[in-house]
Amino acid sequence: MIVVMEPGATQAQLEAVVQKIRDAGLNTHLSVGTERTLIGVVGDSHTKELLRDTLEATPGVEKVVRILQPFKLVSREFRPSGTVVRVGGAAFGDTAVAVVAGPCSVESREQILQTAEAVKAAGATLLRGGAFKPRTSPYSFQGLEEEGLKLLVEARQRTGLPVVTEAMDAHQLRMVAEYADMIQIGARNMQNYPLLREAGRSGKPVLLKRGAAATIEELLLAAEYVMNEGNYEVVLCERGIRGFGNYTRYTLDLSAVPVLKHLTHLPVIVDPSHATGKWRYVEALALAAVAGGADGLLVEVHPDPERALSDGPQSLNLENFNRMMARLRAVAQAVGRGL
Repeated sequence: MIVVMEPGATQAQLEAVVQKIRDAGLNTHLSVGTERTLIGVVGDSHTKELLRDTLEATPGVEKVVRILQPFKLVSREFRPSGTVVRVGGAAFGDTAVAVVAGPCSVESREQILQTAEAVKAAGATLLRGGAFKPRTSPYSFQGLEEEGLKLLVEARQRTGLPVVTEAMDAHQLRMVAEYADMIQIGARNMQNYPLLREAGRSGKPVLLKRGAAATIEELLLAAEYVMNEGNYEVVLCERGIRGFGNYTRYTLDLSAVPVLKHLTHLPVIVDPSHATGKWRYVEALALAAVAGGADGLLVEVHPDPERALSDGPQSLNLENFNRMMARLRAVAQAVGRGL
């Protein structure tokens, strides 16, 4: 349920409405706009219905609107104008398309610094790199851990690019929050609800990737866990779902982009690298994602993919990334956006 305040509602009237909601044992989430303030009411549905008439009669309240979707704070109804998530000097959901680029794993100082400088020169707005790597095999490279985080910080200092990296449990998340500008929750952990709550409490923007077998509604409810902790800085990432073919790693669900843009106010980006698993298809799907309205891209880039310790086959080399960025500018411009 959303309480819509009148354009001229006073601060005292707003506080009185919030107090009534809290006295009923419900939680509130404010969305302050240029013309109106919205109060999201979260909690027991029966209690909300009992309170509805009282709130509608309260001074300063214009109307009370039911949200029929199971996700409340994430819904477009809660914030019709859309959310812009800012990470350092970069922005998701603004007029420009944000490009997050970097290696799957931080492997060495030379590798991450070389990649960071190259993607910055090509036009990337954020640097990605895994310090903790969730791998299918326990014998595969698992990441440099805290040393990798320190190298990401050095790359940020050298290039000015904000850093996003993944955390897989609460301990890692607290460490990542000390070093990174944005916390990634990977596909394997999309429904790790304790981790989502911890991410919500971290105070850092969150990049939430869709699970390989997750529905759009499940993705939005996962984001609801983060936002219910008071953290509205969430970016959703479509990265492919399981299909029937074997020519790509997953099936990139580009239809999810317009669907999500309709259902939620949160920014939506696309990861064509994990979706395809093969570098030669990444550029085409990146172009399609931008044409389809995505707010950004998450692309894996490595200076020498053949020697990468993880996900080399899906990583663009520096030359191919630079070429892709040049073509992306043309597509972004064609749909009225920058890069």
